[in-house]
Amino acid sequence: MSKIVTMGEIMLRLSTPGYERFVQADSFDVCYGGGEANVAVSLAGYGHDASFVTKLPSHEIGEAALCALRREGVDCSHIVRGGERLGIYYLETGASVRPSKVIYDRAHSAIAEARAEEFDFDAIFEGADWFHFTGITPAISDSAAALTKAALIAAKKHGVTVSCDLNYRKKLWSPEKAKAVMTDLMQYVDVCIGNEEDAQKVLGFVPGDTDVTKGSLELAGYESMFRQMRERFGFKYVVSSLRESFSASDNAWSAAILDGDSFYHSRTYKLHIVDRVGGGDSFAAGLICGLLDGRSGAVALEFAVAASALKHTIPGDFNHVSRAEVETLMGGDGSGRVQR
Repeated sequence: MSKIVTMGEIMLRLSTPGYERFVQADSFDVCYGGGEANVAVSLAGYGHDASFVTKLPSHEIGEAALCALRREGVDCSHIVRGGERLGIYYLETGASVRPSKVIYDRAHSAIAEARAEEFDFDAIFEGADWFHFTGITPAISDSAAALTKAALIAAKKHGVTVSCDLNYRKKLWSPEKAKAVMTDLMQYVDVCIGNEEDAQKVLGFVPGDTDVTKGSLELAGYESMFRQMRERFGFKYVVSSLRESFSASDNAWSAAILDGDSFYHSRTYKLHIVDRVGGGDSFAAGLICGLLDGRSGAVALEFAVAASALKHTIPGDFNHVSRAEVETLMGGDGSGRVQR
């Protein structure tokens, strides 16, 4: 069992029931989630020692978020308490030609105002094998960006492998700010994960003629982009999820990896989507799990794609699937027949 540390923000998620629009809803469904927290939950479910690091307010809503993580088997022993509020995001789930929409209410959240000296990173990374973060955390605030860099320096001091999901969020920062901050952080990263928009907006790389909104992929462009990224930053693996979006309800889902000199494109899944939020996080967790299990880059990628394909069928941020279910789908059984 490997020890994985993730660090970021967990938020209160308020989503409209079913496929209602915000203007229709007179109630919201409640759950908790956030990029790095979602990854920790998946990895705990696969049997790893997954630790999530954040700062949560001391009031009851902060406690509810903490309980949500503990229920999933995540180690919360390094979570700092304090601050005024928990970040919130509102979700309106799209359907057919109507896209999903997210509204953030996370300014001045506890983690956004956290300082590096509040965390004992030597204790956090003692015995750790892996550290995962996303581009969302440094986008929250300048303080969170400084906190992320402090964590990365400590992780490398302890010889920990580092993965980053670039996760560009245009509602949080501009491409110019993202490039300035994230380019500096890439010196600490071993495994870089992202999609075509992430690579372009965060690091300035363009994957050929791919247009996800038209449901088209141009794999040669991804391979060229991956090689440029590895050449510039020295990544051991460069990975991208590949989404062909035909509508809000129907996507094709696959991924590609550059492992040394080998470029590999996974199996493609045709998805009818229940909830795509957290899909990328479930992919990152599956990749981390596969690599820590000692699988080749290609096999780890197949595990990641199958895990995230299943997540698209599950409401909420967390991916409630077992290793066995992922392995079954990897093996080709995607029939969806009732198991009795």
